[in-house]
Amino acid sequence: MVPEGRGVFDAVETGERVFLRRPGEDDRDEFLAMVKASRELHGQWIRPPAEAQDYGAFLVRSRKRTGASFLVCRQPDGLIVGVFNLNEVSSMTHTAFCSYYVHAGFARQGLMSEGFQLLMRHAFLHLRLQALGASIQPGNVASIALVQRAGFRPEKAPPRYLRLAGAWRGHPTWSITAQRWRQLTEARPQG
Repeated sequence: MVPEGRGVFDAVETGERVFLRRPGEDDRDEFLAMVKASRELHGQWIRPPAEAQDYGAFLVRSRKRTGASFLVCRQPDGLIVGVFNLNEVSSMTHTAFCSYYVHAGFARQGLMSEGFQLLMRHAFLHLRLQALGASIQPGNVASIALVQRAGFRPEKAPPRYLRLAGAWRGHPTWSITAQRWRQLTEARPQG
């Protein structure tokens, strides 16, 4: 049951402990508080929108054809526990890259792993993507573990591949195809 005052959420995908939904104007304050509370955790890895004008730009990007953003929200109260972004969504190759970050207060609870399964279900079944990629810095152990649990495999990327947190860095790329995701989903024990 959603606590009084939080409203009704339009979930894109629903799991046992979390659901995915699109961000909106009403999420700004909670989102910015999440970013502030998680600054130390995100540190050198990513710089999520931290000011009101940045959040507005985030919403604009999340509504373009080449991108989509999803809030990972806890059941039943709807608190934002993390964010997934699909970037460089290509209607020609049916691919996208994903980025993500978790609220520090919800890290290491398995909520983002469940959210990742929901993101892939949405990407592969509803958006009809054929592959997802993620570029991750070698030292970001938690992020690498997350994609490994999700079934991603390592690829090769050139040095100085991506500008992140103000610096050009080499980022090994991880990927999963729709076919591999389906195979893993079918092999996963039900219930």
